[in-house]
Amino acid sequence: MSIYEHYRAEERNFVDRVLEWQGEVEERYSPKLTDFLDPREQDIVTQIIGNHPEVSVSFSGAVDGAERQRALLLPPYLTATTEDYAVVALEITYPSKFVSLSHPDLLGALMGLGLKREKFGDIYVMDGHAQLIVAEEVAEYIKINLNQAGKASISPEVIPITKVNVPPTRWEEQTGTVSSLRLDAVLAEVYNLSRSKVSPMIEHERAKLNWKVVDQPSTEIKAGDYLSLRGSGRSKINTIDGKTKKGKWRITYSIRK
Repeated sequence: MSIYEHYRAEERNFVDRVLEWQGEVEERYSPKLTDFLDPREQDIVTQIIGNHPEVSVSFSGAVDGAERQRALLLPPYLTATTEDYAVVALEITYPSKFVSLSHPDLLGALMGLGLKREKFGDIYVMDGHAQLIVAEEVAEYIKINLNQAGKASISPEVIPITKVNVPPTRWEEQTGTVSSLRLDAVLAEVYNLSRSKVSPMIEHERAKLNWKVVDQPSTEIKAGDYLSLRGSGRSKINTIDGKTKKGKWRITYSIRK
């Protein structure tokens, strides 16, 4: 059985990268630190590395509860330390009485600097200040060049990781049934909406599958997939548990609260 059978066609390039990272650690007996990975990519890395006798893997996004994290692949004789993940926390203050600052504002400003999304982790925006986790190798560049986000003039400053405030989140697990494993049917079940409402939203690119925009309502969903629908939050398909006597699929999923 090919390893690719367990993954979507669009994930195969990433699977190849993970196998390359694993090979590098095995052959060179040296660590491999990745860029920031989304949770689906973290799942794939964990599945592939698994219980490999010569390569271990651990993750860090600097703080507990971080969504985006860097993976560190190590040969058996090394143990990861906090410093090995090479992450830096930046804080931005702004006059919230006079100007607003949103997550998309900061994300767009960072991308506008010519940085890849993989070079920065979670972004936390609160009233009057924002905090972001970035790769150490781009921290100074961001500090010098990130001076505008949305309508706010900003000046990032490095802060201790211990000063990062992570907003509380929780996942609520639920079960349900769907007539098919199409994206529109699953989203309708998860978010308690009609398929007639969900399908146009997908076609207008308001849905994401594993952090990628998807515009085909007929896209098939698999266990382990992460879903989001604009304005409705994020969810994960935990298991697909076979069919009922009436021919519907039983699914278990979690919704981020």
